[in-house]
Amino acid sequence: MHDPERWKREAALSALALVENDMLLGLGTGSTAHHFVEELGVRLQDGRLRGVRGVPTSRRTEEQAHRLGIPLVELPASGVDLAVDGMDEVTDDLDAIKGLGGALTREKIVAASARRFVLIGDDRKRVTRLGEKAPVPVEIVPFGHQRTFERLRELGADPRPRAAEGGAFTSDNGNLVVDCHFSAAFDARALASALDAVPGVIEHGLFLGMVERAFVAGDDGVITMTAAPRTVAGAAP
Repeated sequence: MHDPERWKREAALSALALVENDMLLGLGTGSTAHHFVEELGVRLQDGRLRGVRGVPTSRRTEEQAHRLGIPLVELPASGVDLAVDGMDEVTDDLDAIKGLGGALTREKIVAASARRFVLIGDDRKRVTRLGEKAPVPVEIVPFGHQRTFERLRELGADPRPRAAEGGAFTSDNGNLVVDCHFSAAFDARALASALDAVPGVIEHGLFLGMVERAFVAGDDGVITMTAAPRTVAGAAP
């Protein structure tokens, strides 16, 4: 029987097994990360974990952590020990799309600072290629956004501004979030480089080569996906 919320919680519990006393954690954003933060709060309250602090990736997660009594700090220069977050899509190579919750920039800053970055989710998020089910979220500066939209179209995207009650959705950073839909398959690394080169683009939701492992839950339980070693250009065989 399909039970996505149970699956999300099971994936979150698997990631919690990696948490040790006195760790500094990156706390993700979204419905699956919500389960991780909730259970982290329970374990700190009942003493199963001690001395753990968190760096939230959104105001929503910050509010949840405050409610649970999880100590929070600013992201230090040294980064975090472990970052745990959900995903919108993930391939078997552990490349991912993230950011449909609108927190992609802060999520990527924290993930890139982490000694270990782990994804959690349910098996509906597994895809054979990125863009198969989800759009690519892109955070852009409001100034000149119409021109930025045109540059995104030139890359083959159909950019659709994220809507919110009362108007356009804005990130915690005060920027617009655009969901870029693609009618054809794309090369994720080429697209990431092209998006990085567009003036006005702050960040995109392509998380490539960053993930150590993913816990993915479904009817048959939780599976652990690990990234295969990547070939570095110029490296000796």
